[in-house]
Amino acid sequence: MRFLKQLAVVVLVSFAGGAAVQAVTWNAPLTLILGVAAAVLALAAYAWVVRKTEHREPVEVARKTAPAALGRGVLIGLAMFLAVIVNIAFLGGYEIRGWGSLSGAIAIFGFMAAAAVTEELMFRGVLFRIVEERLGTWISLGLSGVLFGLAHYFNPNATLWSSFAIAVEAGFMLAAVYAATRNLWVPIGVHFAWNFAQGGIFSTSVSGQDAPQGLLDGVTSGSAIVTGGGFGPEASVYSLLTGLVVTVVFLWLAKRRGNLVPRRGRAASAATLGA
Repeated sequence: MRFLKQLAVVVLVSFAGGAAVQAVTWNAPLTLILGVAAAVLALAAYAWVVRKTEHREPVEVARKTAPAALGRGVLIGLAMFLAVIVNIAFLGGYEIRGWGSLSGAIAIFGFMAAAAVTEELMFRGVLFRIVEERLGTWISLGLSGVLFGLAHYFNPNATLWSSFAIAVEAGFMLAAVYAATRNLWVPIGVHFAWNFAQGGIFSTSVSGQDAPQGLLDGVTSGSAIVTGGGFGPEASVYSLLTGLVVTVVFLWLAKRRGNLVPRRGRAASAATLGA
């Protein structure tokens, strides 16, 4: 029941915030203000519903851990996308032709702030976290990752390949980041920085969505397997490989820190055998 209550609250607030952001049609100051406001409201709603349904403080979104954890996540997300775009450019699939639009980058910042926060609250804060308690880390990671990929299947220019890539490089990876850190600020930072770097800095398509030009006037061309085609670099094989490497690293960290949760039945059996 708490799963449904938490999901309903987060989805409702996210839908309202997203509708407000889209209504201003990329107006830079309004998109920035409404995007940040939607993110803050979603975080407040998540914290409130967790307190009501679980009778605990939502330490995974504690304000005191936000600056450092968010900063680490942003650095990881930027480094990941920089590695991807450099490899695409090395093969001639991406070219910078000059400066783009500052106002476009500002609008994309607000839009991506709302998107990153609301998606992380839904998929990692509610879905992954609660399913993990009963079914364990591995099943929850697989389930939440696949659903995250399917959620992007209906985006413009999406294909089965792009949905598979999103499931692996984002769905699995961000769940692994949360499993290792037990803090939602880190995956929020990774998610935001990855998306903002794509659209707000390098002006590439983000999950097939149309957006204004970012800081750089960048153009992609060539093989879709390299560039991601109309869906954007997230459908590039380089993104898939980068996300897979980061997933493995964070799962290793989660195991080393003792953060991998066994399936409830297995945990009970192990405890019985140990006794």
